[in-house]
Amino acid sequence: MSAERDYGLDDDYQWPRPPQGGWTADDLDELPNLPPHTELIDGSLVFGSPQTRFHSRAIDSMAHTLRSQVPDEWDAIREMTIKLNERNRPEPDVLVVGEDADTDTGPRQTWFRPQDVLIAVEVVSDDSRDRDREVKPRKYAEAGIAHYWRVEENDGLPVVHVHERDPATRT
Repeated sequence: MSAERDYGLDDDYQWPRPPQGGWTADDLDELPNLPPHTELIDGSLVFGSPQTRFHSRAIDSMAHTLRSQVPDEWDAIREMTIKLNERNRPEPDVLVVGEDADTDTGPRQTWFRPQDVLIAVEVVSDDSRDRDREVKPRKYAEAGIAHYWRVEENDGLPVVHVHERDPATRT
């Protein structure tokens, strides 16, 4: 079985080849034909698998509930990336960001700065379990994001694990 046959790609399709040292956060906006929800972790492109019904409903529920309860100066938004540094640009499932968060791109904005983010929420899926439990909480804390919520499925119901950054240890 080949990727070309599985994805309907023609013989001329060229898979992205990383530059020396890996991709950068700015590359995500420039690379053509990336699948939706592509993340950059440690200079490598990470492609997400299709979402399950639980995953999609958990994201909708979290975004809607947070949006209805955050103060006016905050907003809850789905699936936007955070430019943590030059080699990391993850895409949390839901973010709570300052209403005035802007990267000088206005409505064409594709990412937020860590200082714009109050809460990053990840809904765990089979292919993201290790990243969501180990890699992302550490990276978000190191970047200064104060709150990380990890949502996992337990017998069809969401369980939210709430983490708060310790300013002294940055963990």
